[in-house]
Amino acid sequence: MRIDVLGAVRALHDDGTPVDLGGPRHREVLARLVAADGRMVATDTLVDDLWTDPPARAVGALRTFVAALRRALEPERPPRTPPRLLVTEGPGYALRLPREAVDVHRFEDALARARPTPRGPAAPHAPADPDAPEAAPDALAGLDAALAAWRGPAYADVTTSASAWAERERARLEELRLEATELRARLLLDAGSGAELVAALGAHVTEHPWREPAWGLLARALHRAGRQADALATLRRARTMLADRLGLDPGTDLRRLESDILRGTPPAPPRPPDPTWTAGTRLGPRTTVELARTLALAGGDALVHSRRDRLAAVRAAERTGDATLTARVIGAYDVPALWSRADDPEQSRAVVEAAERTLTALGPTGPAALRARLLATVAVESRSADLAGPAAEAHAARAARRAETLARGLDDPALLAFALNGVLLHTFTRPGLAPARDAVGAEILDLATRHDLPNFAVLGHFVRLQSASALGDLDAATAHAEAAERLAATTEASLVPVLTAWFRARTAATRSTEPGGPGAADAAARYRAAEDALAATAAMPGLHRGLFALALLGLRLLHDRPAPTDPALDWGPYRPWTRPLVLLAHQRPQEARAALAAAPDPPRDHLQEALWCLTAHAATRLDDPRTAARAATALRPARTEHAGAASGLLTLGPVARYLAAAEACAAER
Repeated sequence: MRIDVLGAVRALHDDGTPVDLGGPRHREVLARLVAADGRMVATDTLVDDLWTDPPARAVGALRTFVAALRRALEPERPPRTPPRLLVTEGPGYALRLPREAVDVHRFEDALARARPTPRGPAAPHAPADPDAPEAAPDALAGLDAALAAWRGPAYADVTTSASAWAERERARLEELRLEATELRARLLLDAGSGAELVAALGAHVTEHPWREPAWGLLARALHRAGRQADALATLRRARTMLADRLGLDPGTDLRRLESDILRGTPPAPPRPPDPTWTAGTRLGPRTTVELARTLALAGGDALVHSRRDRLAAVRAAERTGDATLTARVIGAYDVPALWSRADDPEQSRAVVEAAERTLTALGPTGPAALRARLLATVAVESRSADLAGPAAEAHAARAARRAETLARGLDDPALLAFALNGVLLHTFTRPGLAPARDAVGAEILDLATRHDLPNFAVLGHFVRLQSASALGDLDAATAHAEAAERLAATTEASLVPVLTAWFRARTAATRSTEPGGPGAADAAARYRAAEDALAATAAMPGLHRGLFALALLGLRLLHDRPAPTDPALDWGPYRPWTRPLVLLAHQRPQEARAALAAAPDPPRDHLQEALWCLTAHAATRLDDPRTAARAATALRPARTEHAGAASGLLTLGPVARYLAAAEACAAER
């Protein structure tokens, strides 16, 4: 038996014939157990990893999947004989297979064997020095086989909305694949190869330009091929890219390599990376987090990797025991934050906890600027939609105000803009606060414009776009969208045109209700195009999940049509408030009534007005005056706003429309 997950999940018999694993859920259960590396995975964990909103009989369904997998993996096991491969252990399940029977484990083991082990100080100009790092003799063959096993992205067919574990594993394994690719090239170069590596390494640095070691490998290959001028040109390109795009100087290895080539000395191999830092750099924690900040501003895949590198740098700084260094590392990641739901809540909590520990270590007499940055980090990372109750929300809001107070006493416009970003993310204490957010956005924009802070200027324009959108002033919102796009063209903020495409789809949705405006189908097509563009970035899951489905629902409500019933739609975190209307569209009023009764109050975020309006609309449709009265009370402060439009991305139409219907329903009580 062999199981492969470096690509689509599959299992093969010893003779190479495929095992019929069943449907997507069966393969996902098997994949999740592979990712546990032989450890037990609790039933509750498996349920949470399989379903965003687990059905009532989720545990029973899981047991059915496990039973089917056991039959597929051990078809000749006699009845009532305990399984040997997929076993029950404690409160969950575990996969018992030799490591060589699973491709991802073979890959990890081959990489571990190939990593050089330092036996003494590295000799910078003597590649044949006996103290240079050594790899196992069969390292190259093992790496070749391990890399050849990759058939595509890891766990490629595990793509359900609940599979955050698979996203984390894909990111981790992709980093290891890149490390293995570079290590293989280094081993070949050390063994005398050169010209035959140029094409592959050139493609590698084009695809991954932030990986400084890859530039060095390409330059070594060019030099080995007798192309000294091209090798030096490659190093100059690396220097320019690092300086212009990241504000960094080349590392020691690239500088040494350039000197060696200029002197005609055979270039020395680079020293192996320190395993306490992130793979792909040889940077300390402060520089690593500054690089992560720059990558985050670039958006796309770089944003995903930047979050991982940032947390690794914070943990490395904490291990030094130096509170001042840790504070600088945490505070250096002052990336503007627009959305009230975190992309990775677990990581955000870890950063907040580290910031709180560091604040305690610094004490009340610590440097004001460092304390302000730590407090602002607590506020920015404690997004309102992710907080567990009023006490946590109040704590984060206090941190925001303390950061603002400290920052206003310092001559640091960037710090004040960052602190105001924290204040902004806690202006969702009730519906109807678009004017308050507009005031904060106006100050951020003014600061950023006067002090040349382009990334915060983009944030300021987006905040004002959202506020104008909420208040129905589409002309003002459009002006801010265009200004943000002009700035993005100079700062290379790739997410800006993605978000403004959503705003233009939201505008088309409103115009579709007006005489001579675009049709509803055109607005839906614009939403679909915006959704595709956002999905392609893979950078903002906290924003992305459920957004397209909610936008389509809003468009249908604008045209007095029932909720969409396409089972493929991902409602994400908005399902509790959309479910009653979907059930009504299916002509299942009793289930809709139960779903409405189970729906909690909406989270205090950009879409709270929209979710309260959905609650009001469902209560009106189901003749539930008590729920209608609760929704009306929440919505009255927002009667002049448009539901959902505070996001700048979608709209359900004027709040007043839903409020009037809810008040009429409540009056019948």
